[in-house]
Amino acid sequence: MKVEIQPDVRDIATQLGAGVPCALKVLAGQLADDPDMGRPSNLPGILNVTVDGAVFEDCPDLSVGYVREPDRIEIRFLRAAPSTEPSTDAHDQAQGRDQDQAADPATAAVTVREVADAWRRITGWLQHNAPDSYAALRAGATPAAIAALVEDLGIQIPVELHVLWLLTAGDDGGDGWGCLPGNMALMPLDAVAALYRLMMDAQAREDALNTDRSEDDRITVWKATWIPVVALGPADSTSGLYLDAASGYLGRWSRYNEGQDEVLDTLVTYLEEAADMLEAPALATRDKPGLIGGALVWLSSIDPAQEVRWQPLTS
Repeated sequence: MKVEIQPDVRDIATQLGAGVPCALKVLAGQLADDPDMGRPSNLPGILNVTVDGAVFEDCPDLSVGYVREPDRIEIRFLRAAPSTEPSTDAHDQAQGRDQDQAADPATAAVTVREVADAWRRITGWLQHNAPDSYAALRAGATPAAIAALVEDLGIQIPVELHVLWLLTAGDDGGDGWGCLPGNMALMPLDAVAALYRLMMDAQAREDALNTDRSEDDRITVWKATWIPVVALGPADSTSGLYLDAASGYLGRWSRYNEGQDEVLDTLVTYLEEAADMLEAPALATRDKPGLIGGALVWLSSIDPAQEVRWQPLTS
């Protein structure tokens, strides 16, 4: 039986640990001998199998999804299997969502695939059309770095954000512009941690004042389940987008508590729409992509002095 591994699965494997590609290769051999070793998932036609990471050096427990066809097997999904140890984290809402994902590995696997596909479309476009912006993207974070951030924040990271950070750990900006709509930039992990602590401290001060306020007058500037993801620009952390680990939706944050609201995009739909606008700029509605030299620049927040240099995308 022929076993094929999707390219994005191989990429994710290299990010999860040095021993993961080896574990994946061993599993492929096992599937060739026993194609039906997996158990049915909640997705039609997708079988799921777990790998004991302790057997391999530098390898977490893995959850792998594959499709079995008459003459071949295609491995489509890969993620680190969640820990089965009971959690003592105080942020119950975020835990509940994370546990729901753990209980449904097929759903989590689809999310991994969707994020990887959307980000690959964005970076593929940047590589061929905006090399300065592509060069400004940081390499993916290591699992150890993400684990350290989880410990620092005391909150579980949603699977969609976890896989995005494995693919890239921030955007330093092509000629000062981030590659996401509005010229926003994916925040480096250290900036995520610093802003999270800053906003939690701000909320603690408001909580002290809220004790003397009526219920209608109480102020919420930050919630423990909000994880900052995107900043206004590579060098501007005054505002941006957060991912609510409880709901899975993005929202706007501001250090000055201005214009905060739920965006009603998930991280997946946000990345997919960015990719759609790059690939079909004539159909773009939220923002218009273009180029200044070798950098991607979105029209909505361009400096008027630079607008004469801006070249819209035509196809």
